[in-house]
Amino acid sequence: MKTFSAKAQDIERKWYVIDAADKVLGQVAVQAANILRGKNKTIFTPHTDCGDYVVIVNADKVLLTGNKERAKIYTRYTGYVGNQVVLTPARIRRTKPTYMLEHAVLGMVPHTRQGRAQAVRLKVYAGDQHPHAAQNPTPVTLS
Repeated sequence: MKTFSAKAQDIERKWYVIDAADKVLGQVAVQAANILRGKNKTIFTPHTDCGDYVVIVNADKVLLTGNKERAKIYTRYTGYVGNQVVLTPARIRRTKPTYMLEHAVLGMVPHTRQGRAQAVRLKVYAGDQHPHAAQNPTPVTLS
């Protein structure tokens, strides 16, 4: 027997839509990252980009469990001395409601060229409308 290895020309990309309304942030991110990487396919090959497109809607209505809504922080550094920016989920929801889901999903894909190529196929929208209806995305239900 020979080991099957998927080739780039063998990959057929599909579109999936995930409704994040009243779902836990981590569960939505895991499902999206698995689809982006192609782990839901039987032809999954780790060194080949065999993932699909993922559209996440209602990103502004995603839930955080426990005390994370008040205790969790997102930090970044501007590059200037003493300019570390600390943001809470409540403030991020007001300014950029898609950031939390994008940040969570992109942290779950490889931090390589392959992961950056997979990140391009992630589309996150704050509302329930998205411009990808022509691709006929398949709805994904979280288990």
